[in-house]
Amino acid sequence: MSEITLPEYQSIAAELKSANLAVTPAELHGLLVGMLSGGLATNDQTWQPILFDYTNDGMGWPTTALVLAQNVFKVTSSELTGSSMELSLLLPEDPSEDGLFALADGLSDFVNHFISGLGLAGITLNKASDDVKEALADLEEIAKLGIDEDDDLGEQAQLLEHVIEHVKACVLTIHAEFGVRPESGDSKPTIH
Repeated sequence: MSEITLPEYQSIAAELKSANLAVTPAELHGLLVGMLSGGLATNDQTWQPILFDYTNDGMGWPTTALVLAQNVFKVTSSELTGSSMELSLLLPEDPSEDGLFALADGLSDFVNHFISGLGLAGITLNKASDDVKEALADLEEIAKLGIDEDDDLGEQAQLLEHVIEHVKACVLTIHAEFGVRPESGDSKPTIH
């Protein structure tokens, strides 16, 4: 059984750029994950007009770019509603020194757009649990982080990996409370 995965970052970046869309793959993914974690339906296209409004002044996306966005939405929805409790993040994967800075910027873009996606989905934080409030506060702080080029870049890379894992945990915490849950296929009527 083949597992569906997120498209490659650079191919999405090239397509978004050629479509003249001012959004990066990390921003796109963060926005979609935020909307899904905020309770947006996974079984219809209600996310598309929101995406168009937020990223393209309400104008639709070119077909090729939209197909990529649909693929990202499908993979993300499957991960969030699956039982694996695993989440992939669509971030740059350049192993060079410059890639570390790009990864940190991509993570910040993802987190900022995740928070925006939550807002677009309309969650009300005053009813949120303490765990969700803490996760959101952590994400707001993470969105401000950066890499200091004067520090040991190897150490910074390790710390960034830990931060990425923490972002995933925060996202899953928020999704567990506000996101759409998978429909159970075991719903058989109880006979007494």
